[in-house]
Amino acid sequence: KYAENMYYFSELALTLNAPENGTAPTDSRRRPDQRLMENGRWDEANAEKQRLEEKQRLSRKRREADAARATEDGTPYDPYKPLWFERKKDPVTQELAHVYKGGYWESKEKQDWSLCPDIF
Repeated sequence: KYAENMYYFSELALTLNAPENGTAPTDSRRRPDQRLMENGRWDEANAEKQRLEEKQRLSRKRREADAARATEDGTPYDPYKPLWFERKKDPVTQELAHVYKGGYWESKEKQDWSLCPDIF
């Protein structure tokens, strides 16, 4: 009912992005631009999306500058690594894949998100 108002998504598709209490602050369902869009606040959503993209660009530039500085100084540099996944070669396909390495559910149970970066 009223599917035309919901981009013709199925009921299941609409619920997949529903907010959930207790998730990591990096959970994509917490994206402020997305919430604004879903509430029909298009101009604010677009401005927020621009802010988030600029924040991501600045973060990437800082990492690149840190890596370049470490290379020049000859000091070790630990590049960005995802918290909950690691890249491993799939034994069957020999392709690199992101494999869950643990920690998320333990953090969720404790509600300890201190390792999460501020991405929004």
